[in-house]
Amino acid sequence: MSALVIDALTVAFGRFRALDALSLAVDPGEVRAVIGPNGAGKTTLLDVISGITKPVSGRVMLGDRLDLTRCSEAQIARAGVRRKFQKPSVFPVLTVRENLAIGCGPDMAPGAREARIAAVLGEVGLAVRAAVPAGALSHGEKQWLEIGMVLAAEPGLLLLDEPVAGLSDAETARTAELIGRLRRPDRAILVIEHDMGFVEAVADKVTVLHEGRTLYEGGMQGARRDARVIEVFLGR
Repeated sequence: MSALVIDALTVAFGRFRALDALSLAVDPGEVRAVIGPNGAGKTTLLDVISGITKPVSGRVMLGDRLDLTRCSEAQIARAGVRRKFQKPSVFPVLTVRENLAIGCGPDMAPGAREARIAAVLGEVGLAVRAAVPAGALSHGEKQWLEIGMVLAAEPGLLLLDEPVAGLSDAETARTAELIGRLRRPDRAILVIEHDMGFVEAVADKVTVLHEGRTLYEGGMQGARRDARVIEVFLGR
């Protein structure tokens, strides 16, 4: 059973179709990268999955039990879907630890919350920065903190929108290592990214979008050799 199934998904803004009968499936434990030129529909796809945008038609199935297109943003979050946006949206006056506590949500018991914060601090490599205000972190550290905030709720589906945008080569490599540590058999990770080296390092499979449709799906090495992908994306 797939962790996430996108079934004939269409999103229109006036006459413009941002997604055009798009279908794809992501397996449990998989890291899937969605790549493509600007305007291909990548962010729109994440907006639909997270409930921000409603489609004209089609379904987004979380497992085989829940059509996310029929749910509110809050219901989607409670179902175990968490999204890290492109620009870090941490609380700058709060410490790293306090930001992670917010990520845990209001329903987690205090003892469980402390244990979860400690675990996430270790996972994202910010344990020594736990008492530092988030506003004092570097750009890379803010990216890792926001990943930690969405990770704190133990999501089954993790959506990462350009997690290495603006990072140095060293920070990008560290983020790739972090994504590797986040793999779990019961968690799927969907990544949007323009850094093809990073994509090749983390993704099991890539889906290349163009004009709201799937242009290619498979391994990154195959995408680099595909004439259509080279023409509309990689060759630019």
